[in-house]
Amino acid sequence: MRAGIHPVYELRTFHCYGCGTEWQTRTTIEPHTSDGKIHLDICSNCHPFFTGKQKLIDKAGRVERYRRRYSKKEAPAEGAAAESAEPTPAETGKQ
Repeated sequence: MRAGIHPVYELRTFHCYGCGTEWQTRTTIEPHTSDGKIHLDICSNCHPFFTGKQKLIDKAGRVERYRRRYSKKEAPAEGAAAESAEPTPAETGKQ
């Protein structure tokens, strides 16, 4: 391995803003704060996926919405089609 090209693998403290948990682990991430900790917005202790409190919200259903949006339009009713067609001579009284 070449010297000077690899990141330093050190023991760092991580801090979660979501639940306040702190733990130490080894990482190559450099802390961006003056306290030397790496701050996270959410961790596995408070994330809904890992805690089992995740809620799936799918009221109408994606498949049903897709079918409704992109389904073929039904043909117009026969009454509407007859109105748009030209009247026959018998209907107008002309021969």
